[in-house]
Amino acid sequence: MKNIIVTGGAGFIGSHLCEKLLNEGNHVICLDNFFTGSRKNIEHLLDNKEFELIRHDIVEPILIEADEIYNLACPASPIHYQYNAIKTIKTNVLGVTNMLGLAKRAKAKILQASTSEVYGDPIVHPQREDYWGNVNCIGIRSCYDEGKRVAETLMMDYHRQHNVDIKIIRIFNTYGPRMAENDGRVVSNFIVQALKGQDITIYGDGSQTRSFCYVDDLVRGMTALMNKDGFVGPVNVGNDGEYTIKELAEMIIELTNSNSKIVYKPLPSDDPCKRRPDLTLARKELGYEPTVHVRDGLMKTIEYFKSTL
Repeated sequence: MKNIIVTGGAGFIGSHLCEKLLNEGNHVICLDNFFTGSRKNIEHLLDNKEFELIRHDIVEPILIEADEIYNLACPASPIHYQYNAIKTIKTNVLGVTNMLGLAKRAKAKILQASTSEVYGDPIVHPQREDYWGNVNCIGIRSCYDEGKRVAETLMMDYHRQHNVDIKIIRIFNTYGPRMAENDGRVVSNFIVQALKGQDITIYGDGSQTRSFCYVDDLVRGMTALMNKDGFVGPVNVGNDGEYTIKELAEMIIELTNSNSKIVYKPLPSDDPCKRRPDLTLARKELGYEPTVHVRDGLMKTIEYFKSTL
């Protein structure tokens, strides 16, 4: 049994990760300040004697013993991370520094949840880990994407300077049950609008592309990286199927049997035109392969939203 900290453990991805780690026989300490996380995401875990919940903001230091740390704490959707941009970048800089300090003291392995946003609006497609990105460092998304780039820098510097055992995972668009309906992400937006019979809002002309990874596949990639000795990353994890935003909207209308119409609005500033992971490194180093087809994953996500709306 390992003692494992999951920061942001009450969030969408974090709650699924806590569940998996508990199922594997570990003691899990969930740290969350509940800015975007929700108690209902981890309510079913509270009776498990191997699960601890601590309300804590990682911008403040904390002293706990741990064998492993998964650092997921940070708002991850544009609506939430732009709501308080300074807080977002503090979480990515001060928060990561605090977690690295904890890992150093406890001699724990630490995994940083980075993001495909480090590639910005990419001019290389699909995106490989050796691509340095195309990021607007003063744009409205920079609190998140530059924040995550600094987080990766801190991870590497603690690794080189203090020999901290680090892992860096670059997460591409992920969806599934427990997404927040108000997070402004394209999958949750479209499903909620379709189920309510509202117009489905596409920003831009709908030709921009994304890849969509079901949360179970992502969590499997995260634990595979944590358990891979001698491999630091960064490594892309996601699904390399690529869809236009318009294709996604049409698929969700079909799967929900909705009468919703598609409407178009102006594209927000710095919104990437293309986004798809090159998974060559993940396949080679982690034996990673996404297994959930987007239609199957969307059906599970639609059923979740039907039960919560």
